[in-house]
Amino acid sequence: MSLSATFRQRSVIRDWFWSVDRISVTAIGLLIFIGLLLSMAASPGASVASDPFFYLKRHVVFAGAAMFSLFAVSLFSPQNARRLAMLALVCSLLLMIYILLFGHTAGGGQRWIRISSFTLQPSEFVKPGLVVTFAWLFAKSKKSNFPGTLLAIGVYGITAVLLLLQPDFGQTVLITICFAAVFFMSGMSWVWIVSFGVAGIVGMFSAYSFMPHVASRVDRFLNPEGSDTYQVDMAMAAIQRGGFFGRGPGEGRIKNSIPDAHTDFIFSVAAEEYGMLLSVTIIGLYAVIIARSMMRALRLTDITSQLAAAGLTTLFGLQAFINIGVNLQVIPAKGMTLPFISYGGSSMLATGLTVGLLLAFTRSRPGLIE
Repeated sequence: MSLSATFRQRSVIRDWFWSVDRISVTAIGLLIFIGLLLSMAASPGASVASDPFFYLKRHVVFAGAAMFSLFAVSLFSPQNARRLAMLALVCSLLLMIYILLFGHTAGGGQRWIRISSFTLQPSEFVKPGLVVTFAWLFAKSKKSNFPGTLLAIGVYGITAVLLLLQPDFGQTVLITICFAAVFFMSGMSWVWIVSFGVAGIVGMFSAYSFMPHVASRVDRFLNPEGSDTYQVDMAMAAIQRGGFFGRGPGEGRIKNSIPDAHTDFIFSVAAEEYGMLLSVTIIGLYAVIIARSMMRALRLTDITSQLAAAGLTTLFGLQAFINIGVNLQVIPAKGMTLPFISYGGSSMLATGLTVGLLLAFTRSRPGLIE
């Protein structure tokens, strides 16, 4: 590599470093490090093929790929970031249609495409693409007679139907909240707010009435004494057992008691082995990223970038809230990974894409931030 090329690479990294929110980037790095640390703790309990660190090795690969995609995507201009997000949405929707016909079934849902020893979950990648598309359509409808609102509703409807057919009610709820959040931030009228509220209530009652797995989870949450709540009970017991300082690295029991300790219940592993000290630190890191990203989003002068950044922040924060909320038994159980911490290739890569897009929209650029 020539000397001039080396200097150009250093210049790109230096310019990137000074244009992003460095506190948020530091918090992201700490979350990834904590994820690797907890993967070391949870891997033995979930080991396969006589390799106690099978999941740890894969987690390292996924984390590295996520960091690379985050950095690469964050270098994009807002316009190119929007195009990439919309391309991700279209490709993900096509793959979700393919899944309904030829997808891999596991855990009661048909959500994956098997590629050799890996499985790809397109619904993870549809979320950031959907949020950015909503932002662009709502922003465009405010500037012209373009029917952006109706198109956004149509795109949301198609995605929701494909998710429900998998079935994946949890992801449907997640994109619904993100859709409503971006719509609300775009300046929706009270008529729309009331309409969405009524539609949401009707949708929840319909899901409870016609989707047995949804009714089962709600019933277990409302009446834990008369239901099988083994996993969430074990998660809460692990949190209580950890106390303030934890039982120590490798001393946790939950990882050997439930199959999803390295994914959905990684927060409980953290609480049991490292105590409330690490648990509160994790929550604090998410709070820092969410607060600082939202503040930067509100300072943006471009409407599309502002709505996209706020929507992506909402998506990131909701996923963390849902995962931690399930572990703390404040919301019904839902298979949602903890961003940058839980094991999962599709989830990790999609989170890298989400935050990369967020940084692309919020990087300091002349004329784009007040």
